[in-house]
Amino acid sequence: MTDLKIGIVGATGMVGREYLGILELSRLPIGELRLFASARSRGMRMPFRGDELAVEELTVDACRGLDLALFSISTELTREYALPVAANGTLVIDDSSAFRLDPDVPLVVPEVNPEAVQRHHGIIAGPNCSTAQMVVVLAPLHRANPLRRVVVDTYQAASGAGKGALDELIDHTRQTLAGGTPAPNALPHPLVFNLFPAIDAFRDDGYSREEWKMQMETRKIMGLPDLRLSATCVRVPVAVGHSEALHVEFEHPMSPSKARGLLEAAPGITVVDDPAHGQYPQPIDAAGRDPVYVGRIRADSSLEGGIALWVVADNLRKGAALNAVQIAELLFAEAPVPVR
Repeated sequence: MTDLKIGIVGATGMVGREYLGILELSRLPIGELRLFASARSRGMRMPFRGDELAVEELTVDACRGLDLALFSISTELTREYALPVAANGTLVIDDSSAFRLDPDVPLVVPEVNPEAVQRHHGIIAGPNCSTAQMVVVLAPLHRANPLRRVVVDTYQAASGAGKGALDELIDHTRQTLAGGTPAPNALPHPLVFNLFPAIDAFRDDGYSREEWKMQMETRKIMGLPDLRLSATCVRVPVAVGHSEALHVEFEHPMSPSKARGLLEAAPGITVVDDPAHGQYPQPIDAAGRDPVYVGRIRADSSLEGGIALWVVADNLRKGAALNAVQIAELLFAEAPVPVR
């Protein structure tokens, strides 16, 4: 395969920076890597494979000639740039919500529906970070025993709301410990020593858009348009790493040992499940790493034959950048990024 000309759109953001580190280890045949961001970041230099690459201002013409563009910018900017960039012959892999539910755009998690990449027409979408880690876990269970119902409660890190929210958490923690009472700006409520069940806007049905996205995206990725799924999404004072409590009902009863065996054999998953010795997934351990971690695998005491479990992953990696690179590798590389 010929070397690829790849662009990172939104290179100076949190996910954009993760792309650089992941592409360092990627087996994609990278011939040229270019970095794009807003005009205020033009000329900034970022390290890659022993070199320093200059950031360019994002324009449609600047992206002309790229084979692949990895988008990590706002939904509004994605809607402005993705279609014209793709129209110039560049494959766009996007991690915003702009095209996730478009019936003509594949929504892909490689461990779950890799075949979907072949149906693209120039744009492939990646899911919400909380959806991505969940479906990696649900898929191997569903293949063995069809899902009937899923209840998920998420505990989502500040970085999921962007760099401003993470910076605010760190700065406000310092101010609070010094006796201050800082007012929130990047987030709707104080996050220091607090949490709140409000991620994205609320809908008329009482669910937030984040919770609705988890339902709709899971149905599309897994090809289960009638799957019953209820989510409650909570922002917590964690820097990096989303956690999820899952309660899963199947067509037929499933034992914890069966579920554990399926998850241990599944790609992209690391089982950490020895509560008696303090071993279970934690965001502090998942941050900066690629796998989706699963533990606390047990029978759901409220539902005969159901399973309860705990899922943790780095929301910037499997929730965004890693997933996109894995999608690219399905099309352009012979082997995937190694999961560490």
